[in-house]
Amino acid sequence: MTAELTGETRENRLKRLRMRSMRRGTKEMDIILVRYADARLEAMTEAELDAYEALLDEYDPDLYQWISGQRPAPEELRPLIAEIARVAANG
Repeated sequence: MTAELTGETRENRLKRLRMRSMRRGTKEMDIILVRYADARLEAMTEAELDAYEALLDEYDPDLYQWISGQRPAPEELRPLIAEIARVAANG
C-alpha cells in the first residue's frame, strides 16, 4: 500500500523499507538488500518506492536466485532486480 494511502511520512517510509531490507530472514538477502536500500532509497520516487516495497514481499530464495542470475526474474521485476544486482556487485 502506498504511503499516500496510509498517511505515512516519507521519512518513516524510508526507515521502514530499510528495516524490511535488513531483516529478511536470510543473511545473504539482508546484506544485498540493505546495501541497495542504503545506496538508492533516498533518491527514489514514490512510484519506485512502491515497486521496491512490492519486491520486498517476494520470497528470499526467489529473490536470491533472480539477483544471482540462477533463474530469470519475472519480466516486470527485471529492471529493479538488475539494478539491485549491480549495486550488490559493486558494493
